[in-house]
Amino acid sequence: MSFHDDESSDIGLSGQSKLESFLFSCELSSKVPFYTFEDGDDEEDLEHILELRTVCLGEGAKEESNVVEVTAMNHQGKTVSVPIANLHIKCLPMVSLGEFELKAPVTIRLKAGTGPVVVSGLHLIASQVEDDDLSEEEDEDEEDEEEEEEMPAVKPAKKKQKL
Repeated sequence: MSFHDDESSDIGLSGQSKLESFLFSCELSSKVPFYTFEDGDDEEDLEHILELRTVCLGEGAKEESNVVEVTAMNHQGKTVSVPIANLHIKCLPMVSLGEFELKAPVTIRLKAGTGPVVVSGLHLIASQVEDDDLSEEEDEDEEDEEEEEEMPAVKPAKKKQKL
């Protein structure tokens, strides 16, 4: 699942950004208590963002508190850890986080409990699009519009008259 952001924001004076979106999910438990989301690319013009949407208890969760914590960098470049959910099977089995965006690297940890806890959301990749790439896309869009204009109008079918 990917899309191009129609309302691309300007990056500098020469280009715009392209945004691709992919599903993200990880399961935390006593056997696998943390997951680290990293950018994984050596390309400097790509920015990887983790957009967390839901945190929920998985099948077989026990009657205990399961605390999920996120560790990432704040605006000052310092690493901070923040609990984002305290789940319990009887009163709060799922939390919706909306669109909680974090820039890579991000570590999601099961701080308390044995899980399983499923964390899901989107992996967003923002890349800078050069002016040449934009003009090619615009040319393709214009060609598509011209093709649509050249198509003849559809006429309604003639009804057969009964004799």
